[in-house]
Amino acid sequence: MPEILFFSLVAGVAIISSILVVAMRNPINCALSLIMTFFCMATLYVMLDAPFMAATQVIVYAGAIMVLIVFVIMLLNMRTETSKNYVHGVLVSSIVAVLTLFVISGFLSKSPLTGATGDMTPELVTKVGHVELIGKAMFSQFLLPFEITSILLLVAIVGSVILAKRKL
Repeated sequence: MPEILFFSLVAGVAIISSILVVAMRNPINCALSLIMTFFCMATLYVMLDAPFMAATQVIVYAGAIMVLIVFVIMLLNMRTETSKNYVHGVLVSSIVAVLTLFVISGFLSKSPLTGATGDMTPELVTKVGHVELIGKAMFSQFLLPFEITSILLLVAIVGSVILAKRKL
């Protein structure tokens, strides 16, 4: 029973902070809300008995990626501008998000995937270990998406520096 209450609390904070990521006008406040969401996700990983994933979540996402995002926001010196379309955009996107949530939950509740198990059984994870299984999967099966992501991050950094230098 305490696990369910703790999960509900962490999930509620994660949902509220993820809504604040898209609802706030100040980009720094959005980044701080995203950091809170990352920490909540790390807590959920710990509850799923995946401490390596939780540590990776905190170090990589809440640490390095968020520092990069805040650096780019400050480098671009983004000013928040109020516009008449802001309220309409938030309303339409909120309706679309709620409808998408209902459709996905409907698919998942009627899908056989909810009870599906994968190749990684708990016995295999305890025998081999989290780190080794994640490393093998990342550098064999998911090597191309890993490299594409690193190239996209590099292009984003270079693009933001070029945009910032044009304004000077």
